[in-house]
Amino acid sequence: MVTRIVKSALFAAPLMLAPALSGVVLQDTVFAKHVSAGTAFAQEEQKPKHKTRKTPALRENVYKKLAEVQVFTDAGDWNGALKELNEIKSESSKWNGYELAQLYNYYGFVYYSLERYNDSLNAYERVIANPDDIPEGLETATLFTMAQLYFIQENYRKAIDLLTRWMNLSPIVGADAYVLRGQAHYSLNEFDKALPDINWAVNDYEGKGKIPKENWFALQRAIYYEKGDNKMVIKILEKLVRHYPKTSYWRQLSGMYGTVGREKDQLHSLEAAYMMNAVKNEKELLNLAYLFLGEEAPYKAAKIIDKGIKDKNIEPTSKNLEVLSQAWRMAQEIKKSLPEMEKAAAKSDNGDLYARLAGLYLDNDMLDKAIDAGKVALKRGGVKRADSLHIVMGMAYVTKKQYDSGISSFKEAAKDKRSVKFANQWIQFAEAEKHREQQLKL
Repeated sequence: MVTRIVKSALFAAPLMLAPALSGVVLQDTVFAKHVSAGTAFAQEEQKPKHKTRKTPALRENVYKKLAEVQVFTDAGDWNGALKELNEIKSESSKWNGYELAQLYNYYGFVYYSLERYNDSLNAYERVIANPDDIPEGLETATLFTMAQLYFIQENYRKAIDLLTRWMNLSPIVGADAYVLRGQAHYSLNEFDKALPDINWAVNDYEGKGKIPKENWFALQRAIYYEKGDNKMVIKILEKLVRHYPKTSYWRQLSGMYGTVGREKDQLHSLEAAYMMNAVKNEKELLNLAYLFLGEEAPYKAAKIIDKGIKDKNIEPTSKNLEVLSQAWRMAQEIKKSLPEMEKAAAKSDNGDLYARLAGLYLDNDMLDKAIDAGKVALKRGGVKRADSLHIVMGMAYVTKKQYDSGISSFKEAAKDKRSVKFANQWIQFAEAEKHREQQLKL
């Protein structure tokens, strides 16, 4: 049995990078020198330095007014900060472009903190309206912040456009930015565009001997899954169970192994999850049991089904009890097999399981029960191999020296060409035994 993995089971959407607004907006540019956006990503792609812009100065009186806003933001009093900004704005008619940009930079942050995202975006648009008036660091920081805000609003197209602008301007672009853009493309079902970004980030980390973040692997796995590349999905899941060994990844890996016919690996992965007490779903438990049966480990299969029924994770249906009985029988645990087959037969809608039960009784020299079970099977009907059942009953009758009944059963079996030869041999034997006993009585 192969576990089917649906998309929802395979992939939990990676966490979006939380907007680092406090670090982007309230940077040292307000009070001292500007710090380039992307400092948090200062690991990866170094770009040629751009020509330094000559921007207007931030005058002392403006600095002091903005510092008053900082007092409110530090205290988390966003309404107070907004009121202060509005008062300052009324006096800003003679401010230069750089000073106005810093004012709207604060507006953007305060509006964001008040969850007024559209107002926040409008404010940030004012920050970068005249890029020649602001340092490049402030422009790049604002672009990145806006990209994340658009991501929050699920405007992924705009987020991608701004991220790309930011990446083209920023002297340092880290793996996180590529992941964010890749996730935006993924959200738009642009898998061919998402893949290069996430692969760049993962390869960059692995190339430096670092372990990529868990949600990076999750995004990469989801993209390959959407593209139908199961082999790559397996490779990524193998990394996940190695670096982030969660039970859900073991279960997903088992399912993916099943899709490519790697049944032994499928078994081992699902067993690992089972050993971690993570497999409690009836379908997965039965799947694991069938895999063990396929690998000729019936005892383990029986133990899994038996425990699943006792824990009420597997419903004791006729079919499930039948499989449990067969597993115990294959494991040479006949005493455990019989009761399960009895329960399975009692719950069955036809006589076929009673026919099998008759065979079990015969194997254990329980002749009367074999005959009784056979009679019930014939009465109920639906026996797949009635000829085999008649042979079982005939053998039970003959062993009990009830030769006429045995011969009658074998004659019924002989009506099926599949059993005619074997049945006739038994008829000859039964007749010979009957004649021999009659001669002994003379």
